[in-house]
Amino acid sequence: MSHLHIDDFSHDVARILMQAYMTFPRPGALYVEDVIGPTEVDDVGLHSARHMACLGAMLWLAEEGYLRYQATIFEEGLEQAVLTNKAFVLLTALSELRFDSTDPQLPATVQHERATLAEQFLRAIRSQDSVRTTAVVRYLLSRQPSPVQAEEFSDLIPNLPADAPSLL
Repeated sequence: MSHLHIDDFSHDVARILMQAYMTFPRPGALYVEDVIGPTEVDDVGLHSARHMACLGAMLWLAEEGYLRYQATIFEEGLEQAVLTNKAFVLLTALSELRFDSTDPQLPATVQHERATLAEQFLRAIRSQDSVRTTAVVRYLLSRQPSPVQAEEFSDLIPNLPADAPSLL
């Protein structure tokens, strides 16, 4: 039996986090309609279950410490939403989960960027592959931020001392 609500949740989480990532560090409005597309209200003005599930994903991400926001915009979204430090560190970290290999001919800075979790999210969204998107979301949600070690940037910073301290 397929759990479509989990697929929807994974797609919502990926899009919500990437919208916040693309405007980081500037807080902004996150609208359900921007994540799942336009929805209609019923005859008495209630939103669909799908709309409310997406809003629920936004609120859940905030409760779990991935987003901060100032207020809800009725049932339309979140006002002044921004990634937390936890989410930013996780999204910019090098990911061990990679679906595509990086071209070794690319400059080191581009290779480094393509190895981040944020890039894995963007590629999963573009691929419209539910399995891939769910895998990337589960990977992120199972992680805790860890100190960034200087070695992570050794291919970007020439002559970086081997005993350089952690960057965080």
